[in-house]
Amino acid sequence: MTVRLGVVMLCHDELPVAARLARVWAEGGASVAVHVDAKAPPDGVETMRQDLANLPQVVFSPRHSCEWGMFSLVKATQDAAALLLDRFEDVTHVLVVSGSCLPLRPVADLVAFLALHPRRDFIESVTAADVGWTVGGLNEERFTLRFPFSFRRRRKLFDRYVALQRRLRFRRRIPQGLVPHLGSQWWCLTRTTLRAILADPRRAEFDRYFAKVWIPDESYFQTLARRHSQNIESRSLTLAKFDGQGKPYIFYDDHLEMLEQSRCFVARKIWRGAARLHAHFPHGDPARPAADEPRPERLDRVIGQAVARRSLGRPGLYMQSRFPLKDRENGKTSAPYAVLQGFTDLFPEFESWLAERVDADVHGHLFAVHGAEFAGRAPIGPGGLSDSAALRDLDPRGFVANLIRMSDRMPLWQFSPRDGQEMNWFTATDPNARIFVITGAWAVPLLHSDMPFDDIRRVAAILQRTELAQMEVLHSVWLKAQTQVWDLGDFCARPAAVLGGILRALGADPEAAADLPPMREIAGMGRFLQRLRNAGLRPQLMGDFPASDTAPSVPPQERPAP
Repeated sequence: MTVRLGVVMLCHDELPVAARLARVWAEGGASVAVHVDAKAPPDGVETMRQDLANLPQVVFSPRHSCEWGMFSLVKATQDAAALLLDRFEDVTHVLVVSGSCLPLRPVADLVAFLALHPRRDFIESVTAADVGWTVGGLNEERFTLRFPFSFRRRRKLFDRYVALQRRLRFRRRIPQGLVPHLGSQWWCLTRTTLRAILADPRRAEFDRYFAKVWIPDESYFQTLARRHSQNIESRSLTLAKFDGQGKPYIFYDDHLEMLEQSRCFVARKIWRGAARLHAHFPHGDPARPAADEPRPERLDRVIGQAVARRSLGRPGLYMQSRFPLKDRENGKTSAPYAVLQGFTDLFPEFESWLAERVDADVHGHLFAVHGAEFAGRAPIGPGGLSDSAALRDLDPRGFVANLIRMSDRMPLWQFSPRDGQEMNWFTATDPNARIFVITGAWAVPLLHSDMPFDDIRRVAAILQRTELAQMEVLHSVWLKAQTQVWDLGDFCARPAAVLGGILRALGADPEAAADLPPMREIAGMGRFLQRLRNAGLRPQLMGDFPASDTAPSVPPQERPAP
């Protein structure tokens, strides 16, 4: 069977580009029926007609004012297809393209491919219940409700009318014998199937029904092809990709190599300024047509990754489209980090000691009231972050996420009930967080404080209340961070073992914990806690210290050398 290709080209803007592409199709051996939107400027249409006047295989169909989502697009396709079939009796297959669809391979390649499947209709056609790819729209309801209003020009009226129909439980009757299907509007049908659709004795009934269906250009031919075709392959021969909002993915000059490797016949949608693409394609030798199948797998993978990146973002990188929406982030942070609480209360030189033993950026109290304490007390931290408390507190979530994303090594920082507590839930529900806490360690500096005891009691009450609230967060069912908690008494009984376990968790040598940093003296802690009880405060987070304790609580073998 000799295959002769006919092309229906739907144009609405960029008419000079569309005229060039029509010439490519025609000179490649195809007959072309061009439909130009009635809203296009008359002088541009006349110029296009003159540019193509020397090509007898190019004809212009009656013009309709087309609007997205309305039946006018179907009507334009019907008239152009009917003109093509009537004017060119040798056309065996009809391909629908737009004025921004670029043929990537010679027309002879597509003809050779169709010659291998002469009676096959290539049209994506999936039942509405199974489609699953509608973005921000309607599936079954587009066939059972009425849509007389433009979605783009009269959006409020569109939405209110849909809501009214739902409230009234209105349901349209689907014409008998039709099973609604959806799919791409860029199809390639055999002459037999297309003629049967256009000459269907019930066409007037079907047209009236689809005139009030939403986006009928994605369902009219897809549904009626199931009624008339004997051999449907549910796929489009046009490469058309969509982003996370359901809008066509636009190809630019830097996609040239991937488009060439895809071996697809046609690509949509091409940026109007992609001069390299228009100059390079169609790519191939028309004298030696190749009928090999398209191989868009790599392009599909890259575009899929791009769509996912656009909709989800990078882990720990907050973008405008999803920043205000809680729990819509693609990972709260981009990499692991650690928060250590209570260690600097016991070990004044803990920060420098830890920095010598782990391959990480060891910061001080990043959420201290006076400002962020970056490693080495630099005024500017990773990513140009300022140590200003005011700037940090404008967006503490962004501060932490940016610090982690911009750090070359895993960041660690110190924490305390004295610090700002805004990030407790954030870190507790972040799988990247590792939290190590010594509860009650805040009491050690108070033990050595020279403040009046009434002030000490007042401060102790505030710090304990703050830490109790934090422990509720860390014991929540929503906890996702890796946490380890010791009370002060437990830690002081075996500091080397605890620090060794922390070093192991941070990927360092646990044996390095044998050389402990200088530790504050905790002798008298039991008596101090008893004084707090006598003053009306019940210590809850320190562990067990005898009320008569006056001797050092750290075993001699674990005490640092003087």
